[in-house]
Amino acid sequence: MENKDIIRKALLFSGLEEEYLVELADIAVRRPFAKGETLFTEGEKAEGFYLLASGALKLCKISPDGREKVLHMVHPVETFAEAAFFGDGKYPAEARGVERGEVLFFPRGAFMGLLERNPRFSMNLIASLSLLLRRFARQIEELSFADAPSRLASYLLDLAARKSTSYQGKTYLELDMRKGELASRLGTVSETLSRTFKKMKDEGVIELDGNKVTIMQMEKLKMIAGK
Repeated sequence: MENKDIIRKALLFSGLEEEYLVELADIAVRRPFAKGETLFTEGEKAEGFYLLASGALKLCKISPDGREKVLHMVHPVETFAEAAFFGDGKYPAEARGVERGEVLFFPRGAFMGLLERNPRFSMNLIASLSLLLRRFARQIEELSFADAPSRLASYLLDLAARKSTSYQGKTYLELDMRKGELASRLGTVSETLSRTFKKMKDEGVIELDGNKVTIMQMEKLKMIAGK
């Protein structure tokens, strides 16, 4: 797929006229990455930001003792690391490949030049960063106040809304990360996550086969999530 066709699908660049999409495509640098490869580390100087063209990435924090906390899973046509344009100009987390893919990299200097010439870029950037802020605010709220079943139910509902298929009252989806990573993302441990999955399965809310989940009772799952 051409750079321009990928770029036009991103929230950050929505509503831009064709001439600006062409300019963006011209400054974008395609970079492949492998599973497990690190694109940048926390604290590294931000030379630009990224748009995921294909594959999957995770944004995570690494504690001093080596433990990993998954902050966000990045999916195709999502931009990430925009926040590094502000503040101290350093990446606030690490980006690592979950499966092989490709990103578009937008160099800071070239993008700032486009930003100065087109006010719509500024408005879109504010919208994108606001969405990011809401996402992390919700994550903090869930980690602070919700129990493990509520967090898991919310995750499954968000995943179902993003990518799932439904048939005869059942919703089929696949987890977008390993269960160990999911436990970290939900602020719990693998043993607690396994028990929570088992309880939902025993209650007939879901069926679980490896990474494949079938939601049997959507309304009950929403009740568990508090939605």
